[in-house]
Amino acid sequence: MRTKIWVAAICLLLVFYLVVLVQRSILLIGDSNWIAKTLGFALILLPPVGAWAMVRELLFGSRMEKLAGILAAEGGLPVDDLPRTPGGRRVREVADAEFVKYQQEAERSPDDWRSWFRLSCAYDAAGDRKRARSSMRDAIAMFRSHAG
Repeated sequence: MRTKIWVAAICLLLVFYLVVLVQRSILLIGDSNWIAKTLGFALILLPPVGAWAMVRELLFGSRMEKLAGILAAEGGLPVDDLPRTPGGRRVREVADAEFVKYQQEAERSPDDWRSWFRLSCAYDAAGDRKRARSSMRDAIAMFRSHAG
């Protein structure tokens, strides 16, 4: 619950920033100086991009949370019992070794969203956030295609 409060606070701050950016853009567009007008037209493009990115991330997070809930209810969530460094990070070598298990599972069941969800967790544990997000997007797409 605490995380959701922080997400809501960050989103409210972003919305406030985007509204102020639109207001400033309109003021610049109304200026008689052509440089200010150009800057205003350029700045007015940023709020829709920011709003799109925020909505996309919120949807990603809520869909990921839904899948995690389903896996937890089934008892299929990977257990996070990897050893950690004194700083709290997972020991990379152990995470890499554990990763192979989930990679093989995903290769054996390429159409199962559960295996891709667990592979995403393994990528994250191994420190590869880009592939973790990509695998999670694949898991979400598979879940949605089988559910719909």
